[in-house]
Amino acid sequence: MKTNPHSPPAAPAALLPYCRDLQEWPERWMGEEKDLPPGRKLVACFTPFLMHLATSGLSQRTIQRHVDNLWILGGEIIRDLNEDPSLRKVPAEQLIRNVIYEDGGPLIHNGWEDEQRSFDSTCRKFHRFLTQSRR
Repeated sequence: MKTNPHSPPAAPAALLPYCRDLQEWPERWMGEEKDLPPGRKLVACFTPFLMHLATSGLSQRTIQRHVDNLWILGGEIIRDLNEDPSLRKVPAEQLIRNVIYEDGGPLIHNGWEDEQRSFDSTCRKFHRFLTQSRR
């Protein structure tokens, strides 16, 4: 059986309890067909952090909250690409680093204060992960 080189890889087994639909995230984020390639690249950048979370010993509920927040982060980044097409030339990892900081992430469109607080917590954790893995 041949595989489509453009289809994203299946989620690693350790992630199945938390994000069985990981390979579908780019399609769920997309507004236009041209959103798929950057969406797939975002998923590739998110996967090492998701694996780290899955093996971290955190409660399932906490891991699920971080997974849900990463899904939101990807959607916000794809929204940014549609608002500023010049960002499509920026590598996915740089797009992520441009929006997450040690004190949180971007404002969530149509988000509540509690959702923003949770989202910022995930962005801080992801920022620390990226910073430490770069050393």
